[in-house]
Amino acid sequence: MTEPSLSPLRRGVALFALAFGGFGIGVTEFATMGLLPDIAGELIPGFEQAPDRVIAQAGVLITVYALGVVVGAPTFAVLAARMSQTRLAFWLLGLFIIGTVASACMPTFGSLALFRFVAALPHGAYFGVASLLAARIMGPGKRGRGIALALSGLTIANVVGVPLATWMGQLLGWRSAYVLVAVIFATTLLLSMLALPRYPGNPERSPLRELSALRNPRIWVMIAVGSVGFGGFFAVYSYIAEATTRETGLSPAMVPWVLACLGVGMTIGNLIGGWATDRDPRRTVTWGFIGFIVVLVLYTQLAWHPVGLFACGFMLGVTSSLLIPSIQSRLIRISDEAALLGAAVNHAAFNIGNSLGAWLGGIVIAGGFGYLAPGWVGAALAVVGLGLVAVSNTVERRDKARGLNTVGISVVE
Repeated sequence: MTEPSLSPLRRGVALFALAFGGFGIGVTEFATMGLLPDIAGELIPGFEQAPDRVIAQAGVLITVYALGVVVGAPTFAVLAARMSQTRLAFWLLGLFIIGTVASACMPTFGSLALFRFVAALPHGAYFGVASLLAARIMGPGKRGRGIALALSGLTIANVVGVPLATWMGQLLGWRSAYVLVAVIFATTLLLSMLALPRYPGNPERSPLRELSALRNPRIWVMIAVGSVGFGGFFAVYSYIAEATTRETGLSPAMVPWVLACLGVGMTIGNLIGGWATDRDPRRTVTWGFIGFIVVLVLYTQLAWHPVGLFACGFMLGVTSSLLIPSIQSRLIRISDEAALLGAAVNHAAFNIGNSLGAWLGGIVIAGGFGYLAPGWVGAALAVVGLGLVAVSNTVERRDKARGLNTVGISVVE
């Protein structure tokens, strides 16, 4: 089917809208971490008497959001098998708005946790469909750059949106941060309805056919790469604020600057990763993991000094984000006709990595090894990820030698 022709203006607005939705997701996911004390102080009794215990209890909000991503990503991808990708993007944005507005209005901690779960459900599916739409709009041979563009909003959110939402939440109350996010999603929906081309759905697809892609073990290898290998990033990121103040000796006021430096690195790494993936995805993911491991080891040795902390934070952002387009591109290719499922489960895998990395990093800190020790945990997880990439590369080379494509279907007549 012929792709609809778009004017340069409409193409630019459409691509901006897709990225702006990712920006909103980045703000709603990460700003909650900075506002946990404010939320806990209002909704959980006993904050004044035992702030550490109550803040730890409030951390459930982060866990339920990650759980929502893991549940929602494959669910929407399967149920929307026949749906137009454009229409799916509209519905997902609508659910974002509902979940975020409800989060701002909830009177109890339990009800807030429920709607943080609801707000997370479209997360993975949105990034999946936005990646596919961006690649279609940009044209053939630009899948990696399309994925990078869809993810660019997420990385820029760490530089601009998260500090802004955190500042608003501290100044005007934590609910104002969710109101800001709802406005971002509403703006994204409006721009999307104005500019996104109306791609038709595929009536021949079905949920069962979509699920059949999960019988391919190659997909599970790449899901493990994201879940385990990328967990190394969250092992460090989850505790970098404490490392800044307790290990490096900087004031709490420097934490946003460290996070912004990391966010700049993520933005640059994402763009490089998209460009490199279009040229050689296998080499990009392999060398990306090698660089990632080196930076994590350097972090454990150099981040005690302010210069080392900022330098390692920047490079951690570059090397970790460089991996994302290459991993997602491979999942889409392996998934074949179930491309939306492959793109969506990638983000579910990253949220598993979020939980795994934060949990293991917390264990070594609790064991008395210090706040830089999660860097060693991250390096170990990244080494496992690199090993899984090597397995995936070996299987792909074997498939090509046997005349099979990546989904195991003979390409020899």
